[in-house]
Amino acid sequence: MREQISELTTNRLSLYLRFLTELEEKDVKTVSSKVLAEQFGLNAALIRKDLAHFGDSGVMGVRGVGYVVKDLRRQLHTILGLDRNHGVVIMGAGNLGLALADYPGFRREGFRIVALFDTLHDKVGQLSRGGVKIYDIRDLRKVVRRESITIAVIAVPAASAQQVVKTVVQAGIKAVLNFSPGALRVPDDVKLKSVDLTVSLESLSFYLATLDSGGN
Repeated sequence: MREQISELTTNRLSLYLRFLTELEEKDVKTVSSKVLAEQFGLNAALIRKDLAHFGDSGVMGVRGVGYVVKDLRRQLHTILGLDRNHGVVIMGAGNLGLALADYPGFRREGFRIVALFDTLHDKVGQLSRGGVKIYDIRDLRKVVRRESITIAVIAVPAASAQQVVKTVVQAGIKAVLNFSPGALRVPDDVKLKSVDLTVSLESLSFYLATLDSGGN
């Protein structure tokens, strides 16, 4: 059984996987923990600890050789659950929802964008540029069951986000990525991850303001 792994660790594993994919595309055969550490500005010991976290599925390098890129990439892909071909729905067919539906990076990493959902009847039945169909939100439960959906992305205005996430949870989805501003409430058995672009921009603004004040 896996020990509890922090979200910071799993975030680092995702970064390692992305870099390993680049190395494999360049036909690089092996990589050391030192090279990985230099790539991400980390300590090599932390890299080795991250890769050895997972019991029987933990990744062990070879002294003097490092890690076999192809094997390490495959193991991280499995550890992160990307071999499961997750079905994803996007709630909200506005500009953000449509852009997310057509982002090719999701499919490359094993996330199937199955459907968009909206409450506006004039959008229902239309397709995104990439061919993802827009459904009435009342059909969510049916699509979730038919397509084995495991993840929902919330891309609706803040005023309706809590009601939409409630509908998502009632449909049986246990993992939610939220792009709507504000805090959402979900049951303890549902994993919610929020991305607030405004907060990120404000953080950058604070950094720039700090630079300006330091120069006075």
